[in-house]
Amino acid sequence: MANSINLSDGEWKLMNLLWEESPRTVSQMTEELREDTGWDKATVLVMLRRMEKKGAVRVEQPGRCKQYYPCVEREGAAAAETVDFLHRVYGGSIGLLVSSMATQRALSKKEIDELYEILEKAEREAEK
Repeated sequence: MANSINLSDGEWKLMNLLWEESPRTVSQMTEELREDTGWDKATVLVMLRRMEKKGAVRVEQPGRCKQYYPCVEREGAAAAETVDFLHRVYGGSIGLLVSSMATQRALSKKEIDELYEILEKAEREAEK
């Protein structure tokens, strides 16, 4: 599966629904997102068509309603989005990202402990 597809914020909302449960119909997704987004069926359909062209979703029509499935894995799409964000916003510098988060006091003690664990694991892997 391809994982380096650029998704808009709205497309992420649809993909998250499909990753939670698929297949889903346009009506199901519209109903699920209506309160949060205010989107109508036509809006969801336009976005799904665009996502299909990108290769993010596939559609099948076994009966009366089209059913949509994700074509990318959540983990791969999230990793690609993270790398893109890191390069766009922080010039590829993880240190600058973490420094920015820490200086804004956006990191809790638990998050700092998690970062230490991640870095220790990465260090052990690098030593192999």
